[in-house]
Amino acid sequence: MIRIAYALAWIVALPLVLLRLAWRSRRQPGYLDRLGERFGRYSPALPGPYIWIHAVSVGETRAAVPIVDALKIRHPRHHILVTHMTPTGRATSREIFGDRVQRAWLPYDMGFATRRFLDHFQPELGIILETEIWPRLLEEAARMKIPVVLANARLSERSARRYAWVPSLTRWSFENLRGVAAQTEADARRFAAIGAREPAVLGDVKFDLTVPPQMVERGSEFRARFGEDRAIWVAGSTREGEEALLLDAFAGLGTCANALLVLVPRHPQRFDDVVRLAESRGLAVSRRSADEPVPADVSVVVGDSMGEMFAYYAAADVVIMGGSLLEFGSQNLIEALALGRPVIVGPHTFNFEQASKSAIAAGAAVRVGDAGEALAAAAAISADAARREEMGTKALEFVAAHRGAVERLMDWIGTKSAR
Repeated sequence: MIRIAYALAWIVALPLVLLRLAWRSRRQPGYLDRLGERFGRYSPALPGPYIWIHAVSVGETRAAVPIVDALKIRHPRHHILVTHMTPTGRATSREIFGDRVQRAWLPYDMGFATRRFLDHFQPELGIILETEIWPRLLEEAARMKIPVVLANARLSERSARRYAWVPSLTRWSFENLRGVAAQTEADARRFAAIGAREPAVLGDVKFDLTVPPQMVERGSEFRARFGEDRAIWVAGSTREGEEALLLDAFAGLGTCANALLVLVPRHPQRFDDVVRLAESRGLAVSRRSADEPVPADVSVVVGDSMGEMFAYYAAADVVIMGGSLLEFGSQNLIEALALGRPVIVGPHTFNFEQASKSAIAAGAAVRVGDAGEALAAAAAISADAARREEMGTKALEFVAAHRGAVERLMDWIGTKSAR
């Protein structure tokens, strides 16, 4: 009955799904690009075996980098297919991987579309990253004897409660997964509580990232452009509503801080909006796309570029983590820590619960209650060179101590991937 109800729900919801897709395409035209792929229609596949990784959006795509690198070493004959659901995820894939991988939209979770997808690429293995669970896709993969695992899996208490509302749907999903590799013991307990069988705890592959040297070099260029004698506060991957809070607090500081606030919105369709927000508060603004030195009277820079997050962090004295000031759960603080930057997080870090708590305990990060406290903490840290250096050193040590999850994951997948 659950299968019938799920199929009927998709039939009823599909017109609304397509309307939402069209609506979102007004600001991000990429949503309508290659629309047929969302129904299982793809360009001819390259000859040879495939390994498939699903990375729904930007964060998962970045997390896939060390996994792709490891798979390329272990399976040099295989093509790597990376699927996405958002244009920003797909754009990030192009920027990070170029031609090293194939990429496509994951089809909507309807039987005919998922069968077309699996028949077309015939992957020998599927790796779904973090939290995406599509029951019909998993069922069709199991029928075709394609092993699929949930890797680098995380599950917040909030998400666990949502899954618990539909236990039959959740059981249907998990019975067709070969295994779940959780990031932390807490994640594993929550997955087990909603039906996952013996989830393994392997750590977070995001700690195995490699900082691209060209991004460090670009960060030095940014720093020279921003002003060597200024305090540079980078608010990275900010979400809607957070920039207004930060700008209000920053405007209240006046010029006494001699600081430059660099706002890097997570979603490119919001770049212009953030510029207008800053200007409406009487703040002089520059854009990264201007590609020129920032005048001394400019106090805000909007990072209106994609694929340069490491460079922004490399240019910073202090990083304020976007997504943590409002209830978005935080973006990836590990990237900033890997560059030896002190990190400030807000009260909402459930997407990186263990990493944020551990980084704070290690002395590499601090937690604040709101945007005003975030800027006050940024001012205090940037003004204290010894503290800033100590936090940076602890950040590097913290990341180094948590590496190794990718190798553990590769070994674990080897035990789960036999057809």
